[in-house]
Amino acid sequence: MTVKTASKSGGRLQLKYVRSAICTPVKHKKVIKGLGFTRLYQVIERPDTPAIRGMVAKVPHLVEIVQ
Repeated sequence: MTVKTASKSGGRLQLKYVRSAICTPVKHKKVIKGLGFTRLYQVIERPDTPAIRGMVAKVPHLVEIVQ
C-alpha cells in the first residue's frame, strides 16, 4: 500500500531516470518516452496521479522517485 503525501508543490512527483532503456522491451521504452524523459539522470516533475504512478510502477528498475 502506498501512502500519498501532500507537499507544497500541490501533489507533484519528482522522477529521476537512473538506468538506460537500451536492452529493455519496446513497451518500457514507450513508457519512458511517455513520462517525458529525454536523457539519462534527468529529473522531471509530474503530477501525482494514478496514471503517472502506474507508469512508474511499470519501470521501477529504470526510474526512481526523488524526495
